[in-house]
Amino acid sequence: MEIETYTLILSALLFAIGTAGVLLRRNAIIMFMCIELMLNAVNLTLVVFSRSLGIEAQVFVFFVMAVAAAEASVGLAIIIAIFRHYELVDVDRFNLLKW
Repeated sequence: MEIETYTLILSALLFAIGTAGVLLRRNAIIMFMCIELMLNAVNLTLVVFSRSLGIEAQVFVFFVMAVAAAEASVGLAIIIAIFRHYELVDVDRFNLLKW
């Protein structure tokens, strides 16, 4: 197998680990890190496909990185605000964001 195949398998494995972490864990910080892991798996896939798609895939990587940075700042601010109010980050134990 070629190196691209191994890299795509690694990317799929990272994405699966991130998905399992979001679905199975109840800690907001762990869920947040798993979402970041999923975004990095998508970036890895885009870099692998940049050979066949050209420079456009690498431009998408920069956009995904910018969205991830914005998501990290907003997400961490929300998590810190919830922790200061409830003194916990377990998503099953608070219902602040429910209607």
